[in-house]
Amino acid sequence: MEKRIVFHIDFDYFYAQCEEIRNSKIKGKCVAVCIFSDRGGDSGAIATANYNARKFGVKSGIPIMLAKNKLKEQDAVFLPADFDYYSDMSSKGMEIIEKYADVFEYVGRDEAYLDVTKKTEMSFDNAEHLAQQLKNEIRNSLKLTCSIGISPNKLLSKIASDFKKPDGLTTVKPEQVEQFLSPLKIREIPGIGKKTEDVFTQMDIHIIEELRKIDVFDLNKMFGRKTGGYIFNSAKGIDTEIVKERPPTIQFSKIVTLKKNSKELEFLQGNVNELCAQLNKLAINDNKMYRSIGIQFVNEDLSTKTKSRMLKNPVNSEEELKKVANQLLEEALTEQVMLVRRIGVRISEFSDVEGQSSITNYF
Repeated sequence: MEKRIVFHIDFDYFYAQCEEIRNSKIKGKCVAVCIFSDRGGDSGAIATANYNARKFGVKSGIPIMLAKNKLKEQDAVFLPADFDYYSDMSSKGMEIIEKYADVFEYVGRDEAYLDVTKKTEMSFDNAEHLAQQLKNEIRNSLKLTCSIGISPNKLLSKIASDFKKPDGLTTVKPEQVEQFLSPLKIREIPGIGKKTEDVFTQMDIHIIEELRKIDVFDLNKMFGRKTGGYIFNSAKGIDTEIVKERPPTIQFSKIVTLKKNSKELEFLQGNVNELCAQLNKLAINDNKMYRSIGIQFVNEDLSTKTKSRMLKNPVNSEEELKKVANQLLEEALTEQVMLVRRIGVRISEFSDVEGQSSITNYF
């Protein structure tokens, strides 16, 4: 396989850091950025918190009331999320980052992968210098800090970027892979969550070095071939997925905070139908037809769940949109354990109705 050098870049505690940049007076305090619900008061959840707040157990997903309780004796600031401002900061940051890449893969507002194999002439020393230059430019231009992982592949770089947060720079050369991974907790492998971790804990397996000793066939029996193979390869630091440019997502979406957390089909259907009517109207007004329909749950712990379907032919029919969205809703609810806090619908894969030629302002 062709040798590569890959960066994973992750802005540190991004939303809270953006707020610290906007108002320097809050730096040094415990800062929590909140998604307040429509129900008023302190109803809602934490989107992110700075490291001062994290020391007291405040992290993304926990209720605002609980976070306030944990920080009641601290100098703490609770701010509403301002996603327009964060998106603007992210765009400026990504513009800088992209200049350093042979191939740039946007992942989200606060993270990206870069293939820098040619730019660094396949030298990890050159890669470290390049990464430091990148960090300096972001700090000088935007006052933002970021953490960067450097390694031969995306998986290792993602793990490495989290290794010395905040403001970290961690390099894992090919000959250091085993030594780097061995002492890490298995939860450090992206995609391994609490349920999987619990399975291994029962087997008295806690770190990657121990995980590496399990036979791939046993992992396949436990988790299925796809997941078993992924865990087996990840424990050895193997990842063949290349950095690839991500095309911009062209879609219309609407999301709403529910009046109460729920997983009742009829209640959720009412909200979905309302969103479908709004979205289809947008499509008609723009002379667009769409082939892809999706729904999204934001659960009470702020985790998300999505389901989508590609139609055989493009439509812009409210009736068809409601029918498919409600089918997806029923499917999503069959395995749903948590209550849903917010629900969204999206349409994409657009085509023009009778010769309209340009697609603009789709996010």
